[in-house]
Amino acid sequence: MLMVKSRIGSDELSDVEILAEVAAGDIDAYGKIVGRYRGRLYNFVFRFVSERETAEDIVQETFLRAFRKRKEYRAIANFSTWLFTIAGNLAKSELRRRKRWRLFSLHRDSESDTGMELPDKSFLPDEVAESSMTDVHIQDAIASLPINYRQVILLRDVEGMSYQEISDIVDCPVGTVKSRVNRARIKLQQKLRQEGRDVGLEV
Repeated sequence: MLMVKSRIGSDELSDVEILAEVAAGDIDAYGKIVGRYRGRLYNFVFRFVSERETAEDIVQETFLRAFRKRKEYRAIANFSTWLFTIAGNLAKSELRRRKRWRLFSLHRDSESDTGMELPDKSFLPDEVAESSMTDVHIQDAIASLPINYRQVILLRDVEGMSYQEISDIVDCPVGTVKSRVNRARIKLQQKLRQEGRDVGLEV
């Protein structure tokens, strides 16, 4: 039986009920799932990759992949966790692709001796897009974290997920998740203090 932790009101259909409709052939019902999770997924992915258009593409691909697996919904223990797992994996793949491209660009520029500037070593774009976070400097600091730390602190401190949910998403023990979150918070504090911004993050 599909077990889904619902974050919705009692007057709305649960994820289980909607997914049962989709699995039974009601394709239009999938729009309810998209509407329910699109905003949360976008916020998570955008803070991960720091580019609006890329985040939109990843969210769309996440929903497409989930839809293709609609016949397997009953085997999924927690649908929302599964969605965030797909989105997180796609975001990490995008960041790795960017890193490989920068290495390729660096090699190409050194061979052609064009005098061009070396690619930026960070994953951030030149201009930070609008963010719902209260301080854009925190967004910048999060984007500077290693991928594994960035993922868990977004899931914990932005999405408010439990350590167990995060453990399921990143596929590692709860103790490891707690350790990564703690280290990520420490790194954020250190970076923000270096920039003269002391933010009270719990560690």
